[in-house]
Amino acid sequence: MAELIKGITVLGATGSIGVSTLDVLARHPQRYRVVALTANRQVERLLAQCLTHRPLFAVMVDEAAAERLAAGLREKGCETEVLSGVAGLERVASLPEVDYVMAAIVGAAGLPPTLAAARSGKRVLLANKEALVMSGRLFMDEIRNNGAELLPIDSEHNAIFQCMPQHFEQGLDTVGVRRILLTASGGPFRSTPLDALEGVTPEQAVAHPNWSMGRKISVDSATMMNKGLEVIEACWLFNTTTANIQVVLHPQSVIHSMVEYADGSVLAQLGNPDMRTPIAHALAWPERIDSGVGSLDLFAVARLDFEAPDLARFPCLRLAGEAMDAGGTAPTILNAANEVAVEAFLDGQLGFTAIAPVIEKTLEQMSVREADSLATIFDDDAAAREIALRLTRHHSLGVS
Repeated sequence: MAELIKGITVLGATGSIGVSTLDVLARHPQRYRVVALTANRQVERLLAQCLTHRPLFAVMVDEAAAERLAAGLREKGCETEVLSGVAGLERVASLPEVDYVMAAIVGAAGLPPTLAAARSGKRVLLANKEALVMSGRLFMDEIRNNGAELLPIDSEHNAIFQCMPQHFEQGLDTVGVRRILLTASGGPFRSTPLDALEGVTPEQAVAHPNWSMGRKISVDSATMMNKGLEVIEACWLFNTTTANIQVVLHPQSVIHSMVEYADGSVLAQLGNPDMRTPIAHALAWPERIDSGVGSLDLFAVARLDFEAPDLARFPCLRLAGEAMDAGGTAPTILNAANEVAVEAFLDGQLGFTAIAPVIEKTLEQMSVREADSLATIFDDDAAAREIALRLTRHHSLGVS
C-alpha cells in the first residue's frame, strides 16, 4: 500500500530554515506536500516560493504585505489563498490537511502559531527555540495533552535526540545518561581580544564562520546567547537541569552534540554543518531520507578541537543559565531583553558589548513570576521589552 503524502506548513518560509526545509521537501514530492507557507514582510521571496510549491495558503504577518502578495499571485494566475496576521498563522498551523508544522519563525512571534500546532496534535518540527524558552512547561504540556509529536530541528538538539533512547521523558538517569555535551562553534569572536569586542560592528557579528543564518540568530551566536537559549531548550526537551548540561566549544562544527552515559561511553552525532540534515531527520523520523547534504570528509576536517567557554567573553551564556535556574518567567524576560538589545545593535544604536548589560539590568529590574499562563508570559515579555528599550536608549547616550 502506498504511503500517504504528508501535508506540511512551513512557518517562516523565507528564512534560512524555511528555505532549507523547502529544498528537502522538493527532493521528496512523493512523500510531502506543501500546504501553507508564511512570512513576515518578504513579499517577493514568498511569491516566488508560492509559484514553485503551489501551497493552498500563504500568510503574511504584515497586512499590507499580504495585499501585495495576493495581487502578485493573481497576476501570475496562482490560486493560493492569502491570509494575514497572527490569526492567519494560527489557522495554517492547525489545518486538518496538515500533518507536520515546521516552526521556524524567529523570536517570540513564533510562539502563538507553534502552540496552535501543538494543540492540534501535529508533528511539530521545532526550530523556534523561543517557544520553549518563553513557555517551557506550558508548551510541553500542550504537546503531551494533545498527542502531538515534538522533533527538535536545532542541529545540537537534533544530535542529542539521535544519540539518546527516545524514552527519556522520565529523566536522563532512567536511560543511563550522565550528561549532555552541547557543542558550540564559539562564533566569529571566539579568539578575538576582549578589548577589541567593544568596536564590533553588525557586519562583523553576522559573519558566522560555519553556518548560514539570519542576522538576529547570527548575533546571538556571536554573543553565545544562542547557546544559552539552547541550554534552556535542552532542559525542557530532555527533562533535565542545567547541572546536567555542559557547553563545549568546538570550532569545526562537525560534532553537533554528544551524550555521555553512566558507563563512560560518549555518543556523538557528526555531519557537515548544513541544516538540511536535522530537517530531513525530523521530517522522516524514524526513517531516513536523502537531505541533499554531501558526505562528511573526515580527512579534509583532519582535526577536532574542544575548549571550555569563557564566561567573561560570553556573559550571555551565564545569564541564560541563571535564568533557567531561577525558573518562572525569568527565561521570558531574558529572551525579550535580548531581542530588544540585538535589534538595537543591528540598528547601530547599541554597542556589541552593551547587549549583555542591557539583558542583565532588565532581569534585575523585574520580579520573576510563575509562568502559569500565556497572559502572564506575554505580560512579562512586554514589560521586559519596555525596560530593555529604555536601557538601550540610555546606553546609546553613554549613560550607564
